[in-house]
Parts: sequence; structure tokens; C-alpha cells
Amino acid sequence: MPRVSTFMLSVLLAFANLVSAQEPTLPVPESIRAEGLPAIPQSIASALNRYQNIRSASFQGWDEGAARSMYITTRFADTMQVHHVASPGGARRQLTFSPERVLGVSPRPKRGQFLFTMDEGGAENYQYFLLGREGGVPVRLTDGKSRHESVKWSPSGEVLAWSGNARNGKDMDLYLASPADSAFKRMLKEVSGQWNVADWSPDGKAVVAEEYISINESYLHVVDVATGAVRTITPKPLAGEPKVAVSGARWSKDGKSIFYATDRGAEFRRLAIYDLATGVESILSAVIPWDVEEFDLSDDGKYLLAVMNEDGFSVLHLFGGADGRTIGRVVHPPGQIGGLEFRPGSHDVGFTLATSQTSSDAFSTNVDDGGAMPARWTESETGGLDASTFVSPELIRFPTFDGKAIPAFVYKPSKPSTGPRPVLIQIHGGPESQFRPGFLGRTNYLINELGIVVIAPNVRGSDGYGKSYLQLDNGFLREDSVKDIGALLDWIAAQPDLDKTRVAVAGGSYGGFMSLAVQTTYNDRIKCGIDVVGISNFVTFLENTQGYRRDLRRAEYGDERDPKMREFLERVSPLNHAGHIKTPIMVVQGANDPRVPLSESEQLVAAVKKNGVPVWYVVGKNEGHGFAKKPNQDFQQAVEVLFLKTYLLGQGSRAS
Repeated sequence: MPRVSTFMLSVLLAFANLVSAQEPTLPVPESIRAEGLPAIPQSIASALNRYQNIRSASFQGWDEGAARSMYITTRFADTMQVHHVASPGGARRQLTFSPERVLGVSPRPKRGQFLFTMDEGGAENYQYFLLGREGGVPVRLTDGKSRHESVKWSPSGEVLAWSGNARNGKDMDLYLASPADSAFKRMLKEVSGQWNVADWSPDGKAVVAEEYISINESYLHVVDVATGAVRTITPKPLAGEPKVAVSGARWSKDGKSIFYATDRGAEFRRLAIYDLATGVESILSAVIPWDVEEFDLSDDGKYLLAVMNEDGFSVLHLFGGADGRTIGRVVHPPGQIGGLEFRPGSHDVGFTLATSQTSSDAFSTNVDDGGAMPARWTESETGGLDASTFVSPELIRFPTFDGKAIPAFVYKPSKPSTGPRPVLIQIHGGPESQFRPGFLGRTNYLINELGIVVIAPNVRGSDGYGKSYLQLDNGFLREDSVKDIGALLDWIAAQPDLDKTRVAVAGGSYGGFMSLAVQTTYNDRIKCGIDVVGISNFVTFLENTQGYRRDLRRAEYGDERDPKMREFLERVSPLNHAGHIKTPIMVVQGANDPRVPLSESEQLVAAVKKNGVPVWYVVGKNEGHGFAKKPNQDFQQAVEVLFLKTYLLGQGSRAS
């Protein structure tokens, strides 16, 4: 083989560099404001294409027509829209065609219509629209500007009840309206704080409403539809007694009782039944030491089916619908279940199920069928990828500073590695939330293609592990959850197959605060960090979040109007320690975010830029609390992948 001269070699290298320099780059969408980003190679977008075309579907309710059919939401274009499915595995017929996402569907009893919920630009001022199963032009039933939530149809389908903040932008009052009479709309109950409609009585004469103070404190009230008179059925505890949380209230089919979940006298939310005549509360699921997440009752009152959160996994338990006796478990694949609903007049139950290897899809099961596996109504596309290659997590518990064991789900690539692997710590939001081992979707790219180990911890303050664990980060205990991540870094350092010198941290919302707190507290132990719609300063956050949320957040974080608490919140806020961030950071924010406003990211970015470190900033001009529109999601992911490849993997900005 002839030798290449030094001159020719230099020419070839120059040509290679020219070709590299001319590599096509990904244009920044008009809906995105980007600062500090390098050019994003088109090759990254090409590599991500299949992962970005993974779809999902969610069961939204049964159509009460003559045929057995359901409504779902799924995405074929840029946002989730309503579709109708006539049978398991049947075609998905699209019914709504809005550029904005559809967030929920409520089928109208006995009418062949459905209500759907939508906001604009992610601002979360939810509006209700009515449409028939055959399609057409939706009719908006709400004012177009206020926030509306927890809508419920009366048993006859003639009247709607919901909560909304039209009166003052803050308090969520209860309202009644009739789609048949646009002039009929009245306030059922003026309230102070957050009230939500839970269910109608079978005779349509009353609703049961939940007054939500915090995840640790809530109350149930029966409200007379004709008079607005209120009967409280779960009263406030006496002085010195612990607070009680209740949720998911459903009326019994005979109208004599109300079922709900409560943590009264226990660590976990247990299924209970309240006798309206005697005022006696009875616990039905005392033998199951886990939270009841949701449940539904069959029309004939024979069955009650409940979803239990058992160490992060959903498990279906069947009870008697009249007496609450335990019948047994219902068979289903391991994963996450939501949206449980009996089909009217039957023992069919529809729900959404997601597993590590299957995207969220609509399923149904008949509780009379014993051990039969659920029927799959939709089979969402996975972009041509073999979903069986997506890894399942290992549940571990690592020790933390005060001796507690912190649960975490660890996703390790299945492909062999020549050395210790890089790690991404992904922290959930809430903070009263919980990472659950469902379907990772696009995140599978980091594991399968980049060889990154993803660790999702449930630090103290996470839901699902009892109310004592839930309260371990409240108020002045805020820093303890950050210390849990310090303990996780210790655990990573002790694992021979993990590279303690290549660790990144990421999180969204409260997880964004946690990511920033880790970057300011343990900056010498990480390579880079990603903050998505995160809180940078608790005081400015509490002062600027939407009014209807402010008191809810004060119950968790503390009241910034109290001088001692304000001083503490300032001390633990990452913004006031931004000078400690000496590693690259990526910040993502929605311009219309009503929860964590744009100002939280703006002030953080301005502060970190003074450190002279790389700051990549991505703002969705038409987005709210996270990106919902596919073009924005695609761009965000391409930026995140380049960021991690550059600063975590050390592959340089041109690697793909």
C-alpha cells in the first residue's frame, strides 16, 4: 500500500474538516428561544428519530352507545387528541383536531357526546368543550379565561358540576351548568381555597366534594345541589391530633354510603366506606400495607376494583361493592395503571397500562373472567424499535445520612461495557410525587444507545411510602432531601460498574430545584446538570406562582411571609448559591408556565452566566410547565443529548 505524503495527509485532513464543518445542523424552531447553544448536528436528530416517534394512548372513558367502544387520547401529529375505538385492536378514529393538547375526556351519559378539556399554550387555564362521537365543531362551555377542573356529569347527563376560579382567580368555587341551556350556570358553593367535585349521588340531588389543603390534609363534604347546604363527613381533627388525608370519593350505588381512601389512623391511604345514616367509617383494605390510588364501582354495585401502589408498581385488587369484602387480585402485566372505569351496565373495566417494554395503551378486563389477561385495545407504535430491548429497572435501597433506606430504580444498559458506566440521576417533581417503573419512552435512547445508567431515586418527601416518609422534607427539613442525593453519590462511588467521575443530575419542576441544589451543594462530584422548569428561589417562586396555587405550595414549602421561614427559604434556594455552579448547566423553561414562572429560570441563568461556565438555555414560547408539543419536545431532546454527550460522555459537540 503506497505511503501518503505529509502534504497529501494535510490536504485530506483539511477536506475532512471542511466536510465536518459543513455537516447539516438542526434549525431552531420558531417556537423556541435558544441561548448559549452550539449548532445541533442533524445527525443527532436523525439518530433520535425513531425514539421521538414512539407513541402512547390513554383510556379516557367508555362510549355508552349500543356497541362496546371507548374514547382514548393519542398523538398522530403534534399533540394528544381524542380518538374513538370500536373494539380491541380496532382503528383509532380521530375526533378532535386542535393544535393544543387535549388533557382529559368525560363521556356524557346516555347522549353519544363527550366533554374534553384543553388549555392554550400550556397556561393551564383549562376549558371544557362538548362534541359528539361523530365529530363536528366543538362547543366551548366555559368562559375561555378562568381555570376549570374536576368536571363531573350528573347521572342523567343533564347537568355538569365543576370547580373554577372565575370569581377572584384564586379560590376554586363549585359551579353547576347545563349544556342544553346556555343561560343556566350558577355557583353552587362559594369556597375559600381548593375544592374539587368528586362524584354525584345516584339520585342527582347532591355532590361529594374534596377540600384539598395539602397532600397530608383534605376533607370531604356533601353539598346539596338545590340549596348549597354542606354536610362535612370527614371533620378536622381535634387539637393535637394528626392531620388526615382523604381522596377519590365515590358514592355507593344505593346512595347510602360513600367510599374513599384515607390515611386516618394509618401510614397508608386505605379504602374506607362511610355510612351516611350512622356516620360510621369502616376500613376495608387494612390488610394491604400500601396506598389506594384510585378505584371504581360497577353499575350493579357488585364489585369495587381498586389500584394499589405496591412499592411503585400498580396492583389491581377486587372487593365487594356492597360490603367491601376482599375478593382477590386481578391479573395484569406488571407496570403502571390509571384511569380505571367500569363500562356502564357491565363488569368490563377500562384502564391505561404502561410497562417497561410497552408504551401506555388502553386495555380492558372483565372481573368475572378470573385469571384472564386484559384485552389490549390500542398498540402504540414504538418508532420501529424493538421494545423488548428496553430494559426493566432494578429496585434498590441505599442508606442515607440518618440511617433511612431510600428507594431508587436503576436502569442499566443490557449491552456489555468495557469499563464503569456513566450515570444520570433523574429526580422526579412534586415534591409529593413518586418515580414509578412504567414506560421510559425517549429516555431509552440514553440507556440503549449512549450506555448511560439512569437512576431514579424517590428521596424523602416522595409519595407511596407512607405519610411519615411524605413529610420528612416539609418546611425546615428541605435540605434533608438534598442530602439523600449526597448519599446516592456515595452509593454510586461504591459500585464497581458505575463511574463516579462521570455523573450528571437532571430533574423537572421540584426535581429542577433538586437538580440545582445538587449542582450548588455537590458540584465537585458531578460533571453537569439539567434543570427543567425548576424552582431557583423559593421566595420569588411563592410570590409569583399563580394565586390558586400559592397556599397549596406554602403548605409544603413553608410560608415566605413568616420572617424565620423566609430567611430559611432564602438560605436553601439555589439562586443564592449560584456561584458554586462551576460545571456546565442546561436550563429548560416554558414561557407560559403558571406553576414555576419564567422568572425563576431567567434569574438563575443570569446568575450562572457570571461564573463563566457553559449555560445552555431553551425557552418554549408556546409552552407551560414542561414541553407538550412534539416539535418543541424533539428539539429539547436533541439539545439534551448533545449536552450529555459533550459534558458527561466527553465525546465533543460533533459526536452523534
